[in-house]
Formats: sequence, structure tokens, C-alpha cells
Amino acid sequence: MAGQTIISVSREFGSGGHEIAEKIAKDLGMKFYDRKMLDEIAAEMNVQVELLEKYDEKPRNYMLTRTVGKYTNSMEEILAEIQFDFIKEKADKGESFVVVGRCSEAILKDYEGLISIFVSGKKEQKTARVMERYQLSEAEALVKMARHDRKRKRYHNRHADTKWGDSRHYDICINSSPLQVDGTVRVLENYIQERINA
Repeated sequence: MAGQTIISVSREFGSGGHEIAEKIAKDLGMKFYDRKMLDEIAAEMNVQVELLEKYDEKPRNYMLTRTVGKYTNSMEEILAEIQFDFIKEKADKGESFVVVGRCSEAILKDYEGLISIFVSGKKEQKTARVMERYQLSEAEALVKMARHDRKRKRYHNRHADTKWGDSRHYDICINSSPLQVDGTVRVLENYIQERINA
């Protein structure tokens, strides 16, 4: 594979997937898109980024929104489409980048240079990471992990024609717990380099 490389990283909450994606982008000298893409989108739309952050990667609230044909008043749905267009525009320009979440492995599936990754982790290690990062008790961390993964799953399964975390729809799925973040980064970078050089 030569030319454009797009690395899509999906992840379980607490797996370190975001940190892994960020390190890969830095090591490979690639642009990195995560929720900070909202800064650029907000600037283009001339709105406060805080307005968009409330709806980022969240499933639509069916009780408070309506859809008629192709039109919806759901800010969650509208923002999702804006972000999908944003990453497709970057891909169409031939840019190489790393993107976290946003159904990117499904949205960008037709791009030859796409490498899709799903990062999972063992419950104990994920819980410990969430407890440390957010200063939570074990019980609070477990609730937070379950809530975030439930939202990610609903969001993904709403906007993609594949199921979130289904290994058949990713190039590589990896458990980050045995090797931790740095070891997982090394394994994934080896895989990416092999793909780039193939």
C-alpha cells in the first residue's frame, strides 16, 4: 500500500485507545483527529465549540427529536453528519491521518489506504485506568465505563452498517492490557508499517 494512509481507531472506554491513537499519530508524523476536530468545525460554523461538545458521539434522544424524510432536528444526528463530512473531506484531499471513533472505519471503508483498529482491554485494567484518571471509586468507574461503552455502541450502530466492536469489520483487534499502552503502540506500528510497505 502506497500513498495515503488513514488509521481509524475505535476503542472501549478505559482501554487506552485514545492515547494509543495519539502516540501512533505522533510517532508516524500524521495529523490526529479526535474530538478536537470540533474546534475547526465550530470556527467554520461560527459557533461556540461548547455547543457542539454536548452532542459529540452521542446517540440521538428519540423522545426529544423528530426525523421527517432526510431532515431531523436532532443535534446529535446533525453533528454526526458534519463530522462524517469533515473526515471524508480530509480523506478526499489525499491527507494521511489518524482518527479516533466517529464510525470512521465504516465511513471511510472505501478508501484504499484505510487501516481500521479496535482496542479492547481486560475489565480489571480498564477499571484501574478509569479510577486513576478520573479519581473515582471502583463502583463509580464501572458505571462510567458501562455508560460510555453503551453510548458508543448505540451511536456507532445507528450510523454504521456494521456492529461496534465486531472483529469481522476491523483489520486488527487488540487487547491493550497485556502489553499496556506503549507495547500495544509498538505492535500496531509494526502492523501499520507492514501494511504501508505491502
